[in-house]
Amino acid sequence: MPQIHQGAKIKADHALFYVRIGGGMYRRQTLLKVNARRAPSGEVLPKASERCTASSFRAPMEYIVLSIPLFFLLMGVELAWSAWTGRHVYRLNDFIANLGCGIGSQVVGAFTKTLIFAAYLWTYDHARILTLPTTALTWIVAFLLVDLLYYWFHRLSHEVNFLWAAHIVHHQSEEYNLSVALRQSWWQGLFSWWFYVPIALLGIHPLLIVTVGAFNTLYQFWIHTKAIDRLGPLEAVFNTPSHHRVHHGSDPKYIDRNHAGTLIIWDRLFGTFQREEEEPVYGITTPLSRWDPLTANFHYWGDLFALARRCTTWTDKLRVFLKPPGWRPKELGGFEGIRQKDRATYTKFDTVVPKEVRDYVAVQFTLLLVVTTLFLFKQQLLRPGMQWAAALLILWWVMDMGLLMGSHPRAVMLESGRTLFFALLGVGAAAALWTSWPLVAVALGAVGLLHLAALVHHGSLSW
Repeated sequence: MPQIHQGAKIKADHALFYVRIGGGMYRRQTLLKVNARRAPSGEVLPKASERCTASSFRAPMEYIVLSIPLFFLLMGVELAWSAWTGRHVYRLNDFIANLGCGIGSQVVGAFTKTLIFAAYLWTYDHARILTLPTTALTWIVAFLLVDLLYYWFHRLSHEVNFLWAAHIVHHQSEEYNLSVALRQSWWQGLFSWWFYVPIALLGIHPLLIVTVGAFNTLYQFWIHTKAIDRLGPLEAVFNTPSHHRVHHGSDPKYIDRNHAGTLIIWDRLFGTFQREEEEPVYGITTPLSRWDPLTANFHYWGDLFALARRCTTWTDKLRVFLKPPGWRPKELGGFEGIRQKDRATYTKFDTVVPKEVRDYVAVQFTLLLVVTTLFLFKQQLLRPGMQWAAALLILWWVMDMGLLMGSHPRAVMLESGRTLFFALLGVGAAAALWTSWPLVAVALGAVGLLHLAALVHHGSLSW
């Protein structure tokens, strides 16, 4: 939890404070500086002109990045449970697609989250109504407000088309396992942050807001599983795996239900609660039928713009983005209702690729996880141009993994370009940093290109 620590220097009636996260003092560029004034009694009171460096926002959000090893450990446990019980809740292609979406979300967030935090800071600095002290009661208030506003953001993300376009990614998987929790939209953060601005207006410090928000997100990881049944009395108050399985169902009675983050009481209070009855059919009403995250993040936007072009009035063109999913003007057939999938004939989207291709994707995806982890932790050490190049590489990489698992006709060409770009990026990094370790990227890129050529030569892939 963040703690405020007084600095060594005290000047006049002001004190310099730092924020300590997770027990370790951050380097200068990630310190939270808070100017505070002293009351006559000696008590430190916050001024209206408190200032934080925008990069201090990274501190609480790193809770999520630091949890990645735990995520993989729990997914391993769930995989073992799956094999033991014969449930088979994991498929490699779906797993790659889920994590590819999550990787892209973290990479895009590395560039946008500090801007969002700066917006919270500006609001807190210039428009707050109160100044709430950092006490246990304030933490409880912040938790309840974040959870309540998350409910409304999440609910509206299912009821307003342009918000659904950003959220749909999380619902595309036809499986339900812990990797689905990591399947996140690349753009959702740009649509969700302003729901929490009122908390800053009330005088709760932005660092507290994003810290509570990070823990709210972490809580929701474990509820994406079939391995846990109902949890007795906890079901009345908390969001649980049973409640959230309903939320991921595409059955008409399960659609747009159980939007809670941590507390299910909001759904009960606002009339969106649904108890789990038969197991849901997971996914969206019209399956994506692709594995690459790029398509996952943009396909619904394409559908909306295509529908808007067909509308004859500007009012209807606007309504396309503001109405619920399924809305169409009367001239185009009117509202499209939700159809129940026939459980007797329904089959999940799947593709079969040669074992050699699966092995290549598994090796490359493991390397991608290493590169992404290094980028998320070391991004601030890179020059801006190198940051953007590394981000482009990672997004290109996750796209190619999905294309290869789907036997896309351009997959080999795009992956060849990606491995070459990886090698060239290593050369550029070595020249900029004057160290030899980036040359490892050159070697790995070259090996990947040779591996790809061997797969083409042996007929496992076609150019």
